[in-house]
Amino acid sequence: MNIMLNPDIKEIASLIGDPSRLAMLLALLGGKALPAGDLARSARISPQTASTHLAKMVNSGLLIQESFGRHKYFRLASNEVGHALEALHAIAPSRPVRSLRESNEVHALQFARTCYDHLAGRIGVALTDRLLEMNFIEKSGKEFILSAAGKARLQAFGVEVEKSEKSRRCFARQCLDWSERRYHLAGSLGASLTRRLFELKWIERLPDGRAVRVTDAGVKGLFEEFGLSAIAEQ
Repeated sequence: MNIMLNPDIKEIASLIGDPSRLAMLLALLGGKALPAGDLARSARISPQTASTHLAKMVNSGLLIQESFGRHKYFRLASNEVGHALEALHAIAPSRPVRSLRESNEVHALQFARTCYDHLAGRIGVALTDRLLEMNFIEKSGKEFILSAAGKARLQAFGVEVEKSEKSRRCFARQCLDWSERRYHLAGSLGASLTRRLFELKWIERLPDGRAVRVTDAGVKGLFEEFGLSAIAEQ
């Protein structure tokens, strides 16, 4: 007898819909594990209150807790959680910007950011467009397909392009970018490409968030390797 799954969307929605829990989830959307104290500060709540919220999200499967000595770190439980949060960004109405600081933060996120573990924002979409134009990838349903030429070129660039047979993760997903309203490259291929850009120091994280900047070396390298030009200053 087949067992039908019956997802409890209401429970997850209520967990994500709490402002404090949402703030902590968004702080983790950059893909890094963060200590409970940092998450409490990001949500502007006490450590005790944060502990209660974090426990609920761990029990629900939204977060995973990792212990290092006396310190507890938390990260998103899977890339599916990150993908769901990014999708909510894409359908949510815009909030008014109320300060110069908030305006600068929004601008930085729109320019370039990590979406869980892959590159998003204007730069992420532009790089995906170049991969399509160079026929390294092509669209197929909700995914991208890596061409033979793309596989050889990205492999030579230092990107892991072999999909593990044991991996349940999508290899090259089309992820709707909430700020550009177009698709960027996600999945294990998008994560591996982003990891390589960090290794080369072509992109680097900005403090206290998931926004990233393209370095001078990155501007030069992205143009020479992929023909990505006209990278505006943040």
